[in-house]
Amino acid sequence: MSALLGCIADDTTGATDLANNLVRSGMRTVQTIGVPDGALDDRADAIVVALKSRTIPAADAVARSLEALRWLRSQGAEQIYFKYCSTFDSTPAGNIGPVTDALLDALDSEFTIACPAFPVNQRTVFKGHLFVGDLLLSDSGMKDHPLTPMTDASLVRVLQAQTRRRVGLVAYDVVARGPQAITERFAALRAEGVQVAIVDAISDDDLMRIGPALAGMPLVTAGSGIAIGLPQNWSGRLGDAAGADRLPEARGLRAVVSGSCSVATNGQVARFLASGRPAFAVDPLAIAAGRDIAGEALAALVPHLGTGPVLAYATAEPDRVKAVQQQLGSEHAGALVEATLARIADGLVRAGVRQLVVAGGETSGAVVQALGVRQMTIGRQIDPGVPWTAARSPAAGGDMLHLALKSGNFGRPGFFTDAFAGLG
Repeated sequence: MSALLGCIADDTTGATDLANNLVRSGMRTVQTIGVPDGALDDRADAIVVALKSRTIPAADAVARSLEALRWLRSQGAEQIYFKYCSTFDSTPAGNIGPVTDALLDALDSEFTIACPAFPVNQRTVFKGHLFVGDLLLSDSGMKDHPLTPMTDASLVRVLQAQTRRRVGLVAYDVVARGPQAITERFAALRAEGVQVAIVDAISDDDLMRIGPALAGMPLVTAGSGIAIGLPQNWSGRLGDAAGADRLPEARGLRAVVSGSCSVATNGQVARFLASGRPAFAVDPLAIAAGRDIAGEALAALVPHLGTGPVLAYATAEPDRVKAVQQQLGSEHAGALVEATLARIADGLVRAGVRQLVVAGGETSGAVVQALGVRQMTIGRQIDPGVPWTAARSPAAGGDMLHLALKSGNFGRPGFFTDAFAGLG
């Protein structure tokens, strides 16, 4: 059976976030890590290809995205969805604009939308401005992001700096009137020469109104929120909607690996440490000095696996992160930490961990690559934007490995322990 929706996500946790919303709306969804060599292991209504393209050079992001597009079209995908972060993480050079341009060109399409809104996680768009909770994006913690600092909340301005196409706005008063009004606004914008429309949304009801207006649009670009309203366009064509989130039974030991330095993840690490559970702090400067930090972490954590979840973390406050980057360089520091956390995750799985939480998009990408994971079946939601998944990994032998890949900005303070309750 051909896939109905083919998705290209610019990082691993973002891909899982998107897949989670599709599953919750009844679409059986498989996520791949990179572009597969062949067919899927499982049937799917939607396929989400997870790339690691958010912060790489724009030309490389374009090339990888076009490769994913070609594969998805070979799987019969009727609509393409380019997924980026709900905080629109990017720089004036890209990568959202350049990838959008390239996908529109490849699909011979002249119009698309851009909407990072995800209201349940407090990401809303009003009058073209992105809010994080009650704060403009430019006043939120994203202004201090080490790779993609977001200092302008106007999505029209931010995207216009990245694309050669004209950017316009579908404002909230239009969205509130429903699908027909949205469709009419699309037509008016196209007549004015606009080819990318920022679309306001402040509630899930708005996302459900936007969904029908996107039916038949060759390319949709958005955060994961828009996915809530899309599945209704294939009503009657979906597979086992009631069992879309069904996963194999979870077994084995539990662990958490955290590389994100977001405000939310810092809070989650602090809560875990306050619980007194075993934890190991990964120091980038010690790695750079040549110490075997992965080996030290495994020696410290593996003996405690039988007592409950353990934590390996490189999460730190912004001042500490900046100090390390000044000494090592941001790219070098990030690469050292990702490689070390990936080795720790691999060692933990080889020691019997079969339920693993990973925090941070870059970290999640490094971990799934180290574990040799190529495809994941998406299960039920733990917290908004974060589901459990099931995958095969050489490190786990013949066992099923359950993974929760969490965007740094997502999850309640107790996520690192609460997540496991849902697996029994």
